[in-house]
Parts: sequence; structure tokens; C-alpha cells
Amino acid sequence: MEAVLGQVEQLPALLAVSRSALVRDWDSLTLDRALEWARYFQHLYDRFRARPQLREALGRRLRRSQPYPVLGFPALGRCPQLLGLALLENRALPPAQLPQPRAFGVVAAALALLKQGRGAQPAADGDRDGSSSPDGYRERAAGDGCTAGLLLSWLLGSQERFSAFCLCLPCSHLAFLAGHYSQLSRPYLELLTGWGSRLLYDPLQGRWVKSCLDKAELSWEELRERFVCLCQGPALLKEQTQAALELLRTQDGDFKVCGLSVWTDLLMEV
Repeated sequence: MEAVLGQVEQLPALLAVSRSALVRDWDSLTLDRALEWARYFQHLYDRFRARPQLREALGRRLRRSQPYPVLGFPALGRCPQLLGLALLENRALPPAQLPQPRAFGVVAAALALLKQGRGAQPAADGDRDGSSSPDGYRERAAGDGCTAGLLLSWLLGSQERFSAFCLCLPCSHLAFLAGHYSQLSRPYLELLTGWGSRLLYDPLQGRWVKSCLDKAELSWEELRERFVCLCQGPALLKEQTQAALELLRTQDGDFKVCGLSVWTDLLMEV
């Protein structure tokens, strides 16, 4: 156990380095190792959160560390998000070490992790770390919300970045995130609307085609798949998606036959 305590004591240093100019000298192997440590700390959180004495010992060792004495046991559970956000915001990190696809993967995984396995109620046993008490549970939830807000602000802070994010990720991942983060669902639907409005109907082929083949946009098949995924999500997301499509169809002339409005055809498919 002493070895684990010694490892946990390094978390503040890991977060401090990830925010510093030292990352300028990181190579891909160093970055991989840092991300692996973050996942390991999150694993420790899941493993020990239901064991009050060990949880208290880990929290006490974290609070003893510098330069972030306010870190407690719940920080272990948010480590992938905290590290990912620090790296995304650190301009000293060479872009080649965290190219867009990988950066987007870090963000998507961090956001998904905040919504997975965090629904359990706090244990009845209290401890000095406070992470299992009702107040500690609320504090942890508030911390998760703050971290998610920072990640979403980074993602939505640039239309070009958000568009590239949505092109990069599988539609099922995007539907999951849109179903759990209301801040994402509307911008995502607006982005899909923009892509759909640029499709043209080719009567010779009998299908919708891209208006510009070399632009980074979606084909008809890809657009349809994304709307289908959204409609297979939570009830609220499904209702929001169908309402958006129905409004677009009405604005486009409220056609009821194929080939006249991309929104009519999408509604028939989903």
C-alpha cells in the first residue's frame, strides 16, 4: 500500500508539469506515459472509493502534496479530464504530439468518462476526506461539472474546431455526448443542418450528393447515419432531433415526396 501512496503523491506534480513549459520537450512516448498514469489514477479511484480507510489515506497523502494542497481523493477520479484539459490549454506542447484527432479523442473520452460510472450514491460511511459524505458527493459532482464545462468551452470555442471534432468522431460517440450534454446537442444539430443544406439531389443517380466533393463535409449516407444515431438516443434528444427535422422540412416547402427536400427524405429514413 505504501507504494500506491507514493504513486498517488505524484499526481500534483504530474498536473503541474502538464501545465508548464516542460511539455515542450515531451515526445510521443512521454505523452503516452502521462495519459496512462491518468487512467491508472482513475482506476485507483474506482477501486478504493468504497473503502473508507484506504480512501482517507489516499486523500490525506494527496492533500500533503504540493503545489496543489487542495486536491483530495475525488481528484483521482477526474485525473484523465484534468490532465487532458491541461494539455489542451498548454501551448508549449508541440502540436505534433497532440494532433487534432488525438486531441479530440482525449476530449471525447474525458467527457464520456464524466457520465459513466458516476451515478452511484455515496457510501454511508463517512471519512475525513469527505468524498463519501453527501457534501463530498455534491462537491465531487460540482467538480465534474466544472471540468466538463471547461472541456466544452474549449471544444465550442471555435466553429472550425467543433466541425473537425464532429467529422473525426464516430456518430455513436457524438450521439452519446449530445444525449448527455445539452450544450452539445444544439450546436451539433446546427452543424448537421449546415451540411445537409449543401447536399444536392442528382436525378440521374436518384440520390443526394455533395455539392463540392473536395470539402470536408458529409455524404447523404453519413448524414442519415448521424440523424439515425441521434434518434436512437435518449427520449429528449430524439424529440429534439425530430422537431428540428420537421421544422426544416416545413421551411423547405413541407414536401411529402422524395427528392425535393433533403429534410423530407431524412424524416422518412429516421
